[in-house]
Amino acid sequence: MDAPLRIGVVLPARDEELAITGVVEGLARCRDAAGRPLFSAIAVCDNGSIDDTGALAREAGAIVVREERAGYGIACQRAVQALGEVDVLVFVDADGSVVEAQARALVDGIEAGADLVIGSRTLGHVEAGALTLPQRFGNRLAVALIRGIWGVRYSDLGPFRAIRMDAYRRLAMRDVAFGWTVEMQVKAAQHRLVVREVPVDTRVRLGRSKISGTVRGVIGAGVGILGMVARCWWEERRAGSTLAPAKVPGALPRG
Repeated sequence: MDAPLRIGVVLPARDEELAITGVVEGLARCRDAAGRPLFSAIAVCDNGSIDDTGALAREAGAIVVREERAGYGIACQRAVQALGEVDVLVFVDADGSVVEAQARALVDGIEAGADLVIGSRTLGHVEAGALTLPQRFGNRLAVALIRGIWGVRYSDLGPFRAIRMDAYRRLAMRDVAFGWTVEMQVKAAQHRLVVREVPVDTRVRLGRSKISGTVRGVIGAGVGILGMVARCWWEERRAGSTLAPAKVPGALPRG
């Protein structure tokens, strides 16, 4: 009988004291088909918080590392480093917007043979007000550009996702800010990873968003996402890549 996968959770968090305890405890309650804890470790990167995010995450049972340089990508990288040896990474927002139990569907997709499983908010139920108009527009524009350039049909840039560690290493992720999720999906296409999407539900976040809740955040995220698409396209063109694009089959059914 094969040993169970070692699955680690990555939680980038900045001033999320209202939500972090519930998110960490909700993830800790997740179980696999045999009733065992789904995750071997939960790592929170306290990304320069000025509230009690780090202390509360530690009290809830998470591994906590501190990163003063602000940026979604750098926070993800630091949390990955803190996990140690795992087979699968699950990325989760720390703002209370995800349904933690749905992480099981992401892991099921990995166990079914996918390298990367994206939790698609557009395929799931979205609470009223959970996604702002700029978020919806930015997602549609980004996935349209990816489809036009690489021929891959994604429905979302959802941050709730799972990836095999060996695939993650192949992607050599570099972005330190808002381009992290789109970099992963573009590089998944370039490296011909097996990608699946599963529907996930989205709740109204707790507290104010540092991205969609400010004009500066919205502009920064838009520039970061579109800039990453352009950079990946330009680097591929310079390298003369002949990689065939990845295929993204239809969404897996809900677990």
